[in-house]
Parts: sequence; structure tokens; C-alpha cells
Amino acid sequence: MSHGVNTGALVVFVLFFLLVTVLGFLASRWRRSDNGLHLDEWGLGGRSFGTWITWFLLGGDLYTAYTFIAVPAAVYGAGAAGFFAVPYTIIAYPLVFLFLPRLWSVARSRGYVTPADFVRGRYGSRGLALAVAVTGILATMPYIALQLVGIQAVLDTLGVGGGSSSNWFVKDLPLFLAFAVLAAYTYSSGLRAPALIAFVKDTLVYIVIIVAVVYLPMRLGGYGHIFDAAATKFNAVNPKTHQPVGSMITGPKAQWGYATLAFGSALALFMYPHTVTGVLAAKSRNTVRRNMAILPAYSLMLGLLALLGFLAIAAGVGKDANGKAIAGFNPQLAVPELFSKLFPDWFTGVAFAAIGIGALVPAAIMSIAAANLFTRNIYKEFLRPDATPEAETKVAKVVSLLVKVGALVFVLGMDKQLAINLQLLGGIWILQTFVSVVAGLFTRWFHRWALLAGWAVGMVYGTWKAYGIASPATKHFGGSSAAIPVIGQIGYIGLTAFVLNLIVAVVLTLVLKAAKAPEGVDETTAADYSAEEGDPELADAPQPVAAH
Repeated sequence: MSHGVNTGALVVFVLFFLLVTVLGFLASRWRRSDNGLHLDEWGLGGRSFGTWITWFLLGGDLYTAYTFIAVPAAVYGAGAAGFFAVPYTIIAYPLVFLFLPRLWSVARSRGYVTPADFVRGRYGSRGLALAVAVTGILATMPYIALQLVGIQAVLDTLGVGGGSSSNWFVKDLPLFLAFAVLAAYTYSSGLRAPALIAFVKDTLVYIVIIVAVVYLPMRLGGYGHIFDAAATKFNAVNPKTHQPVGSMITGPKAQWGYATLAFGSALALFMYPHTVTGVLAAKSRNTVRRNMAILPAYSLMLGLLALLGFLAIAAGVGKDANGKAIAGFNPQLAVPELFSKLFPDWFTGVAFAAIGIGALVPAAIMSIAAANLFTRNIYKEFLRPDATPEAETKVAKVVSLLVKVGALVFVLGMDKQLAINLQLLGGIWILQTFVSVVAGLFTRWFHRWALLAGWAVGMVYGTWKAYGIASPATKHFGGSSAAIPVIGQIGYIGLTAFVLNLIVAVVLTLVLKAAKAPEGVDETTAADYSAEEGDPELADAPQPVAAH
């Protein structure tokens, strides 16, 4: 919802955008080693990032522009249900503390660049590795698209981009320029670019949120008034459903769905290729451990960020001058409109820069992660097994561009709600790789064919159930919650599919072992899973010890 060009905010926004553009290109020389032709250098930053760099990188990777837009939008639209993101991030870090250090060690020992590399080496199964790789790419694509949606929301509120122009090129020119800059410095600098830019992004995000939760309530009459305004909105009855439009507290009927969504999302969080990429870029096992201990600081920030949804309600965002709700108002614009309405122009520019840069960092990492998966687990595995490290890196760079082009076309040519729906579907999909990856870090009891069958069952069930959910803007994939078989409660589809996945894997493993079905060769050793920085087996890293 544009109100004309906000010149002051636009100038500040452009200045920060230029700053991160320069940093993105300078990053190609930052911490560069002599092994620049290897995929480890471009796609994992040379596996050289220490505690603070990794912390900023993972923070920039996990807490995206879409987080900045969508979490407060969910709170603005539904109330308590939107806070599910807070407990799921709190749950996630203790869980991943158990297995991410082991994944880092074996990946460093064996030169693995992707989780599919590990699955290939652990189970000796090209098919299972291909399934993990394809799932990762499919789950990542709509996530990249949503980062561009976040940039669009900011540009629209600034008064540039979108608008009423009939010329599609003029209308979307700012988004094209942002995309071109992102593509250029990612191609040039690889993972080092988002790692360096993440310092700026995360600093801006913390400043904006702290100022917002202190300054804006002063403008709105205090938190008492803010919560009263939110309660008044949510107590109103929807004339179509005859139910309250939301709630300040999750009701008994919604608690199972809330809990399963939070737990399932926690399991899925570090299955995404881009989060694994950030972990594997760490220089030591202790770096990974320390980050799992200090990353919950971002969960505090996320809780404050969610409060912005209530602030937007109290500020009258989505209402006209007479206090009437604007028909068709997009909740995704709640935060940009809140900032534009109550902040001085110059600080609105700072806030929008935080959101815009918050889109560039994860979009770069996601495209790199998808490119790593394609290059290692499809191109090298099936198309050109004799590819040199230099050829791998060139292919990965090109694929990272194609991935971003695909996301741009998706955003410009399709309904934005479909992008959101497909991202929800991607979460269901990526959770189905959990058994193969995490179980393999602790045991090789599962049979490779059983894991592949379990993955297939989880994927089919999750997709089928999600397909049957309609939304106002799309015919299918309108949500991620449905009735859980046996108990009859509404819950997260991804977690139900995961349970079915696990049951099938266990049962078929018992059957296949009884039938003495052939198992693949495990190229890893017990020592690989506990290797620390400086151990002899890591002396030649990042060169792969075992080539497929």
C-alpha cells in the first residue's frame, strides 16, 4: 500500500544498500586462501569462520526478511498462534547441539559439502543421496522467493516498485536491480559475501527492534493500551465463520496444532541446506558447539519482533482515516506500514534497510546451498563423475544464478500467496530427510532401502494432505495443519508424515535385515564423528578424503 515516494527513507535505504553491495564484492578477497578453485572455498567460505562470524552468518541465515515480515504479520492477523516461532527456535538449539558437531566432524574429515554427501558416504546409496539433494533444492526454492517478497513489501511501502504503472519493467525495476546486485556479488564472492554482510544486517535488526519496542509504545500509549487494542480486535466475530478472528491465548482446540507445529519446525530447521551450509563453514567443532549455545539470543529478538504485530494493531495499520478496516489489506505489509507511519523518515529508512538486507543475506546463502547440492549430488554424481574441483565451482556459480532467476520469475509471475503456501510445503518436505541424516550420525542400523521407502511415504503423505487444504487465494496447499490419524486432533502435517516415515524405515529395516538384503558400503569411520580441529585426519581439509 503505497502513499507516494518517501524520499528521506529511500535515501537512507539506498545508502545502506550501496554499503552492503561494496562489502559483497570486497568479500571475494576476505580470508581468501590459495585453494580458490575448490568448491569448499566458494560454497563454504574455506571452512574458516570462527565463532562470531558463524554466529552472525547463522543469525542472518535463520532470521530472514520474511521472518521480519511474516512473524509480526501472523500475530497481527491471528494473535497468539503467531508466536509459535518463538518456542520452536528455543526447542531447536538443544536438539541440534546433539548432532551438528558430529555432522561438522564427519563432513570436515571426509570433505563433504552437503548433507546429501554425508548420506551418500554413510549408506553407500546414490539413490538416497539423490532424494535428500532433490528435497533440499525443492524446499529451498520457495524460501528464496519469499526473500524477494520481503524486499517487494519494503519497496512498495517506500513508494518505489509495485504501484500502478502498466509497464511491468518499470514497475519491477527496483526489484530487478536488487536481484542483479545480489546475483553478482554471490557469483563473485560465494559464501564470504553474506557472511560479511550479515554483520551489517544483524546489527541493524537489533537496533531497529530495540528502538521499536521502546519508542513505539511511547507513541501508542503504553503496552497496556496496545494489548487492549489487540484483544478488542481478536474478540470481534468473523461474520463468515461466526468465530473470533483471533485470540490473545492459544485455546484448548488449537494447542495440539501449536505444539506439533513448533516441534516439527524445530526438527526441520537445521535440515534446510542453507542452515547446514552455515554450520559446515565453521572452522572447528567447538565453534559449532559455542554457536548452538549463544544462538538463542536471537530467540529473544524474535519474541520482541513478534510484538510488532500487536503494535501495528494499536497503531491502526490496515484501517482508513475513519477507523474502518481496509478491504483486502495485506497483513504482510503490517510492519512496513507501522514503521512508515510512526518512525521519522530517516529511521524508517534504517528499518527498511534492515529488512531489505535481511532478504539479501539468506537469499545468497540459500542459492549457494542449492547450487552445492546440484553440483555435488547431481552433476558430479550422475552427469560428470570426473569433474575437477574447478569445474565443480564453475557449475555451482552458474546454478546459483539460475536458482535466483527461478525465484525472481516465480515472484513476478505467480500469486504471492502461492509462494507462502509452497514454503509451508517445503517445511513438510525437508523434515522427511531428518531420519536419513540425523540417524546416520549415530547409527548405521537403518537399511538404505528402508530409509528411501520411509522418505517416499513421508513425502507422498505430506504432499497429499497439504494439497487438500484450500486457501482464499489458491485452490491447494493452503496450510500445513490437518487431522492427525488415530488421535483425531488437528496437528502439523509435517510431523505426522515424519512419524510415518520413521515407522516405515524401522519396519522395513527389520524385514530387509531378516532377508539379508545387501547394504551399501560405509566409507566413514568411528573417528570421523568426533574429530576436532587439528586432528591428523583433518590436516588436508578442505580437500575431500574420499571422492565418490
